[in-house]
Amino acid sequence: MAGATRPDDGACVLDTGALEQLIELLRADGYRVVGPQVTDGAIVLGTIAGAGDLPAGITDDQEPGRYRLRQGTSQALFGYAAPAQGWKRFLFAPDETLWRAERTDGGFRCEEEPPAIGRTALLGVRPCDLRAVDILDQVFTRSGVVDRRYQARRAAALIIAVECTQAGGTCFCASMGAGPDIADAANCGADIILTEFLVDAGPLLLARPASARGAELLAGVPGWRAGAADCEAAAEAVKGAARSMGRQMPADVATLVGRSLDHPHWADVAARCLGCGTCTAVCPTCFCSTVEDSTDLAGTTAERRRRWDSCFTLDFSTLHGGPIRSSGAARYRQWLAHKLAHWWEQFGRSGCVGCGRCITWCPVGIDITAEARALAEREGRTDANH
Repeated sequence: MAGATRPDDGACVLDTGALEQLIELLRADGYRVVGPQVTDGAIVLGTIAGAGDLPAGITDDQEPGRYRLRQGTSQALFGYAAPAQGWKRFLFAPDETLWRAERTDGGFRCEEEPPAIGRTALLGVRPCDLRAVDILDQVFTRSGVVDRRYQARRAAALIIAVECTQAGGTCFCASMGAGPDIADAANCGADIILTEFLVDAGPLLLARPASARGAELLAGVPGWRAGAADCEAAAEAVKGAARSMGRQMPADVATLVGRSLDHPHWADVAARCLGCGTCTAVCPTCFCSTVEDSTDLAGTTAERRRRWDSCFTLDFSTLHGGPIRSSGAARYRQWLAHKLAHWWEQFGRSGCVGCGRCITWCPVGIDITAEARALAEREGRTDANH
């Protein structure tokens, strides 16, 4: 487990004051620091000015279709499961103009709209979300065609990851190999990895550099060299999250879904599914988008915009004559099968990281792990509940 860090690997221990100075250092270096904070009854991601903006002492209860915050039993800064939002929108903009055109005497002058890019420090990225960022990196930069807008935002982003010490009721990252620890610090894509553990005086953070930039930042803040007891305390905290995982995905789910495309169970899901697309909106790896062209009434200017889209909408699969997937069953099957099975054919990995957001935020509480389990049970598999 990544939390079982040796004292000689550059790890140090930070208190809340040192974290405050780290944030100040980032802001002084021109970074916009984005982190978790409590807003309107949820832990959401937004610009923070310091450690005082973090949700200290707040924890969450997450179950299918249910999300509630409550006061925790400690003053932990990161004592909650996955925040309501993923980090995708800071790298892959939900809505942006690609180019504008203006009529001239000789025709049209078309100019690319430069993307809004600034140095951004993402503070508090969970292991499942860190895995999701790596998946988006593969989709947008390592699969043959590079999305220059995503690439530029990603290059300007600094990531401070936080290992999980508390799992939510809808979390299943352990069964997807995406948490609650960060097993390969050198290749995880983060710059600093934090693990929170509690002592009588309050929360402490085991901090490990995961890049040269991360090591440089940690050298600029007050802390002390991590000892064996510090590393062990951090490791035990992460193990506690692994033991309390709220959900589990059946083994070999990609093969299971791949051979169940004509299964009657999809109709059962469709009877409950509202087709709202909330699951795709909160999913940290869904990357579908649509491109829309518009002109003004005079026909003198035009623009092209890219917006997030969802495979749950009828328009998403509409070709000449109508949508290819006209039923709710077909659209839900498309989403789940792509996420759990067909992603392997495209990218050699699963598109699901086990964050559980699609379960928590589904208005009717549809549970992706329960639907996969139902397919296994109808096959008569004995490992459906394992």
